[in-house]
Amino acid sequence: MHQFLFDYISKYMPLTEDEKKVILDLNLFKEVKKGTVLLSEGEKSNLGYFVIKGCIRKFYIIDGEEKTTNFYTEFQGEVPECAINNKPSAYYLACSEDSIISASSSKLDEEVFAKFPRFETLCRIVSEDLLVKSQSSLDEFKNSSPSKRYENLMATRPDLIQRIPQHQLASFLGIAPQSLSRLKARLIKTKK
Repeated sequence: MHQFLFDYISKYMPLTEDEKKVILDLNLFKEVKKGTVLLSEGEKSNLGYFVIKGCIRKFYIIDGEEKTTNFYTEFQGEVPECAINNKPSAYYLACSEDSIISASSSKLDEEVFAKFPRFETLCRIVSEDLLVKSQSSLDEFKNSSPSKRYENLMATRPDLIQRIPQHQLASFLGIAPQSLSRLKARLIKTKK
């Protein structure tokens, strides 16, 4: 698992053996079981999450119905609004599958950055990269039909289709589960 992370980081900058040791010594990584709720609506938290392996789902409960707004998989992260503004969370974060995540606070980040300033640069570069991808994905989502959203999901994140229950995928796409079933059937028929 650690080598998996180090390989990812090396895409942005090489790490020294001392830096690798610091990452390991921080003991930031924890295994979390599927179904674990990391953050609930109304709760305050100062933690941000980064997925090493697995999947975290972000969702709201509106009129008793779950509305999924995002999935964070390998090497994606989420810093809840409540970690920034110190207000209660408006949404939930839960593990959609057994996961290995890191959870850190801004205080811990500052301590690490003080010891190794390059980590701050690394975090900024990774954050900028993730922000650009997220914004592009959101723009595409807002400007497309459910059919195009599903096709885009198949093209950009095909792993989600296998990993996530259909009712959660449908919620994420903004359609009913039955509509997703019909959409999939129509796409299969079109490809024949």
